[in-house]
Amino acid sequence: MVVRTDVCVVGGGPAGVMLGLLLAREGVDVVVLEKHDDFFRDFRGDTVHPSTMNLIDDLGLREAFDAIPHKPLSRLDAVVNGIRIHAIDFTTLPEPNRFLTLMPQWDLLAMLAEAGRAFPSFDLRMGVEVTGVRRSEDGRVTGVHAQTAQGPVEIEAGLTVAADGRASTVRDAVGLRPREDGVPADVAWFRLPEPETPLPDTLAWITTEAMLVTFPRPGYLQSGMLIPKDSFDAYRAEGIDAFRDRVARAVPRLAGSVRTLESFDDVKLLSVQINRLEQWHAPGVLFIGDAAHAMSPAFGVGINYAVQDAVAAARALLPALRSGADVAVDRATAAVQRRRERPTAMMQRIQRAVHARIATGRGLEVLQNPPTLRQRAVLRIALPLLRPVVARVVGYGFRPERLR
Repeated sequence: MVVRTDVCVVGGGPAGVMLGLLLAREGVDVVVLEKHDDFFRDFRGDTVHPSTMNLIDDLGLREAFDAIPHKPLSRLDAVVNGIRIHAIDFTTLPEPNRFLTLMPQWDLLAMLAEAGRAFPSFDLRMGVEVTGVRRSEDGRVTGVHAQTAQGPVEIEAGLTVAADGRASTVRDAVGLRPREDGVPADVAWFRLPEPETPLPDTLAWITTEAMLVTFPRPGYLQSGMLIPKDSFDAYRAEGIDAFRDRVARAVPRLAGSVRTLESFDDVKLLSVQINRLEQWHAPGVLFIGDAAHAMSPAFGVGINYAVQDAVAAARALLPALRSGADVAVDRATAAVQRRRERPTAMMQRIQRAVHARIATGRGLEVLQNPPTLRQRAVLRIALPLLRPVVARVVGYGFRPERLR
């Protein structure tokens, strides 16, 4: 079976579905391929930043967005050695989106996919696993080979966009390798029931022994403990009781909830990566999102940078696709990298600094309890001055994209 289309987008994550929607709105025939049968994935990020909500508004999807249960946070707190710090204040940003919100990514993707289906040129196909790329005689990528439950399928496309994540099949097929930046930590990922006495909204708990993150989802807390890189097997060897005790020491109010972890079958490893392709494009193919640059979970910017890539790609590609000229399409893919590479590199530089100093997976004494005179001065004077700057960097990233 052969399917012909203008653009084949591989990967049904935020970058892929958003790009498919934006192209279909302009009448471009686009096929989006997602290898899973649904969007449900525990390891998908939940943080939707003000920059992405601005785009939701631009698309006219705010009513649909607000109809989905989500958790707005106008401020982000951290508890450091028992002291609560108001680290980021999004109320300093322009209205209306002066907050970050926590929304299950599968709900966000379902909303974007539903919006795409309103356009006849949008074709989202679930349960289609890409196995390789098609090439013309001169080596240009002309689509993909894929496998479905019903058998093989060939997608023939004028442009292939790889939005298939940090383990990109398209990237491997083209023979590109990202440059890896060493990260000293991984994340042990698990669910906990909400404690009987609700926790204050807190994304990070830092002690001298551990750093824990907790994301409220409907009915439970999606939680993660940062651990030293490649140490998961050692934690497993210590046993689940030792792991539960570490969590309880980091957040004593979770001591009851953590008993629901019966074994390490309830704890999954999320390998933290920061990497970036030297070149995000090749003849007939463009890489965006994690396929071009894997982001650390630090600040939860992964969804938002993927969406920014999609908006920049749609803007650059539309004139080229309408011209129908391969050379114009290849110039447009290069333009996407020129626009998005520097903002990505700047955020990754900040993430590397955070991992080097705070998110090491080993815990550290950032703040004494009670604080020293110098630490009190920083909390009272420097931190309020930094909050608006940090809110803008975290909330918008660098070079945020808009549709208008």
